[in-house]
This record gives sequence, structure tokens and C-alpha cells, in this order.
Amino acid sequence: MCGIVGYVGDRGSLDVLLGGLGRLEYRGYDSAGVAVLDAEGHLGTRKRAGRLSVLADNLIAEPLPDGATGIGHTRWATHGGPTDGNAHPHLGDDGKLALIHNGIIENFAELKAELLAQGDEFTSETDTEVAALLVGRAYRETGDLTEALRRVVARLEGAFTLLAVHRDQPGVVVGARRNSPLVIGLGEGENFLGSDVAAFVEHTRRFVAIGQDQIVTIRPDSVEISDFDGNAVEGEESEVSWDASAAEKGGWSSFMAKEISEEPEAVRNTLLGRVHDGRVVLPELDGIAEVLAGIDRIVVLGAGTASYSGLLGKYALEEWARIPVEVELAHEFHYRSPVVNERTLIVSISQSGETMDTLLAVREAARLGAKTLSICNTQGATIARESDAVIYTHAGPEVAVASTKAFVAQAVALYLLGLWFAQLRGSVPAERIAGVLDDLSHLPEQFQEVLGVEEQIRTLARWMSDTRAVLFLGRNVGYPVALEGALKLKELAYIHAEGFAAGELKHGPIALIEPGQPVFVVVPSPRGSAKLHSKVVSNIQEIRARGARVIAIAEKGDAAVLPYADEVIPIPLVSPFLEPLLAVAPLQMFALELAAAKGLDVDKPRNLAKSVTVE
Repeated sequence: MCGIVGYVGDRGSLDVLLGGLGRLEYRGYDSAGVAVLDAEGHLGTRKRAGRLSVLADNLIAEPLPDGATGIGHTRWATHGGPTDGNAHPHLGDDGKLALIHNGIIENFAELKAELLAQGDEFTSETDTEVAALLVGRAYRETGDLTEALRRVVARLEGAFTLLAVHRDQPGVVVGARRNSPLVIGLGEGENFLGSDVAAFVEHTRRFVAIGQDQIVTIRPDSVEISDFDGNAVEGEESEVSWDASAAEKGGWSSFMAKEISEEPEAVRNTLLGRVHDGRVVLPELDGIAEVLAGIDRIVVLGAGTASYSGLLGKYALEEWARIPVEVELAHEFHYRSPVVNERTLIVSISQSGETMDTLLAVREAARLGAKTLSICNTQGATIARESDAVIYTHAGPEVAVASTKAFVAQAVALYLLGLWFAQLRGSVPAERIAGVLDDLSHLPEQFQEVLGVEEQIRTLARWMSDTRAVLFLGRNVGYPVALEGALKLKELAYIHAEGFAAGELKHGPIALIEPGQPVFVVVPSPRGSAKLHSKVVSNIQEIRARGARVIAIAEKGDAAVLPYADEVIPIPLVSPFLEPLLAVAPLQMFALELAAAKGLDVDKPRNLAKSVTVE
């Protein structure tokens, strides 16, 4: 979860580090710290609890001597609270070595006991300081930072990315990774390390993703990669498809507001190049198309928002591909005994491609013989590299912790996958596939229309600013939208919110309805299924009769809803499977506006980080 950045080159490292950390702060914002090393071997460190701005202000008030080598860190606390002492970097070798860490070292307790027995003293409550002291000891024995790190990682269990510098080796940063992301930025006379490409995209768009159990040593003019056993590894260079401006607010009040506004473009980019003459074209699947033709079952894996986009995709995949689909939380799948085989396709969904729960589930599925396909937004991510195939969403960087445009892009990618399978299996007439694709092509413009309800949403949120609980109802494809709407409200406004399948009302949840209780209802189009529509209108009447305040999200012109809803948020007329994509945007906007009305930081909700890279 933490953000890490490393730099070697010919410029002052502090500006590079703070700039990179600013773009990585969404990964962790409990504390921040830097270590810089000059050509004479002077090592300076500074770390402070709180947001990155606290550290930046301190560095202005009390500047550090700058140097051309450095590492920086933003922390999401796991072991030990968010204090100055627990912030990174941590020191080893009598203060000559500085180390930062993303992940959890699971066997830190026994290693700490060993170090205490040998006379080492600890200044923090973190597992990271164990690694710093161990690398410091190994350096004294080897005199080489790369070899010292190699010796230590062989003893560590869990998930970790480590970056280290030593005052005896200016111009060198060494990193290692296991089950946690690390990428190299390739420059001219300078090189970078980061937990993702946002750390250095301002300076270079060329990058190499570090593989599992690998170590990298960067110098201004060289990059060396090896595995934990010391064997040289050849890295594969890629290029970032967006620039630094895409990861900046650009005048918006928050990254979340900006990213909601980018949903039309996210849809457009996910479709780009994948529709031709009324057919789906997914060259990413060409290499495994023959194998996928024999698939008889699909299991979709995700966590949080990704699992809800997966649930939406389930409806589409089963409707069009006529293949049974299950949607599972990745962490639950991994820790039971899943029944999969070579005729099972695992579709994993992760915006970052580094979600630890999902990564471990994918590895378990592959071990059991299943084929693996990832839907991912981040180039070179671990899950994408370890899957048999990947469909990139090309939604652009998503910085706000609460996911918005990624949900929409993931659903569109799943729709494309469902239509691709329909072509492969001949389960849907070509004319129907062409019709759905035509509908999808108009979705960006319809999204733009939905975003025009912003003022209505803002007024509603201000009226509800003291609300303590909100319920969400949906049927069929509206059900995942209800779940996602509730999650956004929990994440951002810190109030009780629950999403229900509307048919479950009479099986218990209706007991929650009391006078004044706000309930959002995702209303299906009467054009898609008159029976489904009438059922939802009946649900509205049931809760209204018990005093609920009903906010309906319904297509324009749905007169049947008007007599029973206190407020109607209109969405354009679209085909039934596209309705949920449009219906989710007002719920995202409502969560944002309610949090803002309560004076909360929508980009950095408490206790959360963007990428969950630890279990």
C-alpha cells in the first residue's frame, strides 16, 4: 500500500522524491520520509507523521543537505501507529544505511527476537526496522549493498518491496520485491524506482516492471536486475501511455471529481480499437482463443469495487456467452479449496494489478490448472504479467482512493469479453452483437449527459449532510450498482450504508425502514422488462408506505415512478445492460458531495489506501 520512490542521477534528489511522493500519496498518507545521499557520502534523513505536506513544510523550515541519490516513502500503517518514529526510512549499520519498505514481513517477530538477543536496539514498532538492521549487519560482512540485500531477503517471509541506500555507495539505490510492486524508470543519465510509474512519469515514460523475487541495482548510467539467487535477469522495457498531467487535478476540486468527469473518456478508451465492422476484436486473446473455446465455466475474482463490476459482468457473460459464471471475493477463493480445472477460466479484476488478495487467488487458480485472464488498468502490473492474457482498460491513472472510472471501464471490458465469447461460441446472432456494440459506442456521450445532474446531486447531498444511514436497492443488473453505491458512501462519508437486492426486502431488510429513512432505488427501464420494472415500482411502494424517503434513479420519461419517488435522478434511455453503467455515476457523485458537505477529504478517506498490496 505504501508509496516508494528512488532516484540516482545528476540533479538534486529531493525535488524528484517529493514530486514522486506527491503523485504516490494516494497509496499511503499516514506519514512520509526521505533519505538523501550526496557525493561525499553524507546521509541525511527526515520523516514526519501526517500528510506529505507536513514533511514538505518541515524541509522548508529545516532544509536537508541535498544530494543526487535518494529514496522516499509515504506510509499506510500496518505495524505500529502513524508516528514520527514509525515513519520510514529506518536506519541500519549505525546510521550509515537507510531503508524503506512496502508490505508486511510476516516473520519479523522471530527476527526481531534474534536481533535483540545480539544486542541491537529498536526505535520503532515496525517490522521494517528489522529489515534495516539485518541489511546493515549484512553490509558490514559483504561491503556491497546488493549482496547484503540479497542475503536478507532470503530470510524474509511475506510481501515486501525494499529500497536501500548506504553512505559508502553514493550513486546507488538497491531494491528488492516479493509479492509487492516495483518498477524501474529509465532515464538519460538518471534512473528511478517506484511502487508504480506515477513516481517518475514526470521525468520519463520508459519503464521496466520488476518480476517476482528479483533485485535491482540502479546507478545513473546502468540498471542491473537479478533474481534472489544472483542470476542475471533481462527486463522488458515498456512505455507509459499517459503523461504526468493525467495524474494531476487540473483545476478540479478533487481527484475523485476529476476522475468521475473522465468516465466518458474511460469508456471510449476501453472500446478503442476493439470494435470493427460490428464485431469485437480482442487480439490479446488470440494466443489462447483455441483453449478458451473449450471453457465450460468462468470464475470472476475481485475485491471491493472490482467484485461489483465482476457481478455486473456476470449478467452480461451469462446472457451473451451462455457460460455459467461465478463471482467470488478473491480472498475467500484463495483460502478455501476451490474446485477448478483446465476447463475453468479465471477472470481477475484489479485496477492496479497489484491487489494482493487477487494476486494470490490467481496464483492458486493457475496452480490448479485453470486458465487466467486479467482485466487491469496498469501497464506491467504483476497480476497482468502472471496471467495467461490481459485486457487493459486504458482508463488512465486513477488517484482517488475511492474507485470510480475504473468500475465503469472494468464493466465495459467484461461486456466486450462476453460479446467476444458470444462470437466464439455462436451463442448470439451477429446482428444482436452489432447492436450492442453500437449502443456501447454512444455510451460516452450519454455519460456526459448524466454528469449534468451534478447540481441536483449537490443540493440533495447538502440536505442529507446529517444523515446517519442510507439504503440502496436494485434488481438484476441494478443490484451491483446498489452495492457499489453503498460502498462509496461507506468509504467517503463514514456513515452506515447497505446495498440490497430489492427482492430481498420482504426477507428481512424491510425491518430497517422507518420514517425519513433515505433509500436510493435503481429502477430498470420498462422497455427492457416490464415485469422487472413493475416489481421495483412495487418495492418503492412498500418502503414508501413505511415512511422511507425514496430517491429513484430512473430513465427519462418513466412516469410510473413519479408518483412514488420523493426525488428522481434521470438517466438517458439506453439498452437494459447499459443502464447500470449510467446509474452508478450519480451514486458516485452523491458520495463525493455528501463527504464534501461533511467537510471530509474525498481523495484520502480514513484508514484506506488505493492499492491493497498486503493481505
